[in-house]
Parts: sequence; structure tokens; C-alpha cells
Amino acid sequence: MQTPATYSSLVAVGDSFTEGMSDLLPDGSYRGWADLLAARLAAASREAGGEGVRYANLAVRGKLIRQISDEQVDAAAAMRPDVITLVGGLNDVLRPGCDVAAVCEVLESCVQRLAPACDRLVLMRSPIRRGPVATRFLPRMVELFDFVESLAAAHGAVVVDLYGAQVLGDARMWAEDRLHLTAEGHERVAEAVWQALGLPEQAEWTSPLPPEVRAGWAARRVSDLRFTRAHLLPWIGRRLTGRSSGDGRSPKRAELLPYDLPGDLPSTPSYARGAARTVPSGEG
Repeated sequence: MQTPATYSSLVAVGDSFTEGMSDLLPDGSYRGWADLLAARLAAASREAGGEGVRYANLAVRGKLIRQISDEQVDAAAAMRPDVITLVGGLNDVLRPGCDVAAVCEVLESCVQRLAPACDRLVLMRSPIRRGPVATRFLPRMVELFDFVESLAAAHGAVVVDLYGAQVLGDARMWAEDRLHLTAEGHERVAEAVWQALGLPEQAEWTSPLPPEVRAGWAARRVSDLRFTRAHLLPWIGRRLTGRSSGDGRSPKRAELLPYDLPGDLPSTPSYARGAARTVPSGEG
């Protein structure tokens, strides 16, 4: 089994999921599973007498797979880190008229360039919030995820199956925008990737949530209305005008630099400590 000190550099490639939305910090920035993973690798390295971890996160919210390929992949490959994570394509398959075969073709090009540039390439079957939207686009998603599996087999990559984890489909794992994971969701993804890298389990990331106390009908309708006004209508507006939430944004960590270990990094994830969870006030 690999030891934590084996991994001394990490580069994350992708969209909002890898950028860290919606794991919001007090200063208004986003943390996310990739930051958490980098912090844990850094802590493990130092405990083993190493120098910590160098970390870059090139992900930008809203990016389609072609943009990820053009703007991030070659930069990540040039850094030649120990570990590269690549998650992309879901923004494409959620758009009307998506050509899934074309998305898979670009994704394959990304993997072909990244796999030789690192010791370990990590791919993912993305988590999906269970509901009517997921049901509508499920055939496309499954086609994409099956292709990810075949790419991993062909190029010696690791696949983290987040889609298959029932707990990550629970609505309580998703932020108010219903598109991004909560802080606890990101903690679980960090643990899933940690274990996929062959590192010792710190918590059971697939453990279920406690039984849900369902909100009343009126509260669910209020939640639906708030979601529509604050998130759904702006999202539709961007689609209609060809804009993206990532337009003009730069990567959160464009260079592969030493990662400063956060002083408040917990030794175990919150869900393993039995910490209280924020449960949505109502879901449709």
C-alpha cells in the first residue's frame, strides 16, 4: 500500500465541482474536496518527515469539457505532479442537444495527455442529486460514466464511483442551488479520493445520513420558489445568452506551489465525529 508521504504534488482539473462550490468559507471563498485532499496529503507527508505537498487547482466553474481541454489539461500535464484529478463533461450533458459522443472524444484526448504526465490519474463518476433533473438526463450521464470507466481501464487510471454512493444522492448533501455539494459532501469526496489513492481509511464516506424529517408542503413550495428565483432562472438566462458563471475567472491556484496547511484542519471529517448537519428547510 502507498504511504501518504509518497504523494508530494497534486493538480486538480475540472469545473465548479473541483473548484469547491458550494463549500463556502467565512471569507467568501470556496474550499472543496480538492483543497481538503491537499491538506490531508500535506499533513500526512509532514507527519512522515516529508516537506508537505505542492498543489495546484486549475478548475473554474461553468467550464465545458472542450474548455477544460484547451485551458487546463496541457498546463496540468506540464507540471508533471504525482497525482492529477480530472472531472469534467457533466456541464455538457446537462445542456440541450448535447452530443455525448463528442464529449467523450474530447475527454479521451484529455486522458491521453494527462495519464503519461503523472504517477496516478484519478477520474470520477460524478455525484448526482437524485430528482427529476437527474432522471431526465440520466441516460447521457450513464453513457459518460461508462466511458470514464473504459478510459480508466485503457490508461491505468483510478475511478472514484461517487455516482454509485447512495448517500451522495441524498438532497441533504446538496446546497440550496441543488447543483453543488455541501461542506459535508466535499468532505466525503475527499475521503473517497484519499482511499482510492491507496491511503488508510479515516472514515466511512458512504455511511448513510440519519432518517430525514421531511418538511411540510408549504415549506417545500417556499424552498422551490427561492431556488427558482435565486438559481434556476439565472442559470437558464446564462444558457440562453451563451454566458457562463466562469467567464473572466482565473483558476484558484494556477501554479504548483507548496500548500499551507490550514490551522483548523480536523483530524477526522465532521460526519465521522457526529457533527450536526445543516438540513434544507424544504425540498420539492
